[in-house]
Amino acid sequence: MIARWALIAGVLVCVISATASAEEAVKVGGALALLNKPSSPRVGLILIPGGDGEMNIKADGTFSSGKNNQLVRTRQAYLAHGIATLTIDVDVDVPAAVNYMRKLTPVVIVAGTSRGSLRVPQSLSAKPNAIVLTAAMLNDVRSSVGSPSALPPTLLVHHRQDACRVTLPQAVEPFKAWGGNKVQVVWLQGGRNAGNNCGAEAYHGFNGIDGQVVSAVAQFAKSVK
Repeated sequence: MIARWALIAGVLVCVISATASAEEAVKVGGALALLNKPSSPRVGLILIPGGDGEMNIKADGTFSSGKNNQLVRTRQAYLAHGIATLTIDVDVDVPAAVNYMRKLTPVVIVAGTSRGSLRVPQSLSAKPNAIVLTAAMLNDVRSSVGSPSALPPTLLVHHRQDACRVTLPQAVEPFKAWGGNKVQVVWLQGGRNAGNNCGAEAYHGFNGIDGQVVSAVAQFAKSVK
């Protein structure tokens, strides 16, 4: 039975690989981003890395920074869910990224992690269908959005043991109360914790539980109209 399921999984991976285009660097305005696109995607997910947001993407699709960031390292995992991703460098205009993705998919969602969450409110002028905030700086995001009336459907993904001083779990419930029924919360726990509390290898960076993050975001994304 195990061998049978392994064979089926292998076939599915082959089918997905055959129907997805190879990762490519694309111009968004005057800057570069990484596009991963399955055939005929309904949902496009714009991924904004944390830290300083700098990836140094080259025209050939290579990049030299941010490789361990949670959204960056899982950018291709969404292909298995039929979701396209556009991973943007620090100099990409976020509303321009929304407009770019709108040409490829009917539903566009903007996701930011850690300090990258601070760029998510910039997208609201381009009216994304939803936003996702993972290990986010929620008090600052709330201040930037201003009013919950400006908030689209929102998913918060947070680690219960996040010890980063600017993304402590205590900020989640106040944000949800502020956003009301527009906000859904997924709590995660476990994995591995190492290094800087605000780093990619800490609980803050969902180290060891990438699959759970991808599943939660993909499930939300496919529910968005």
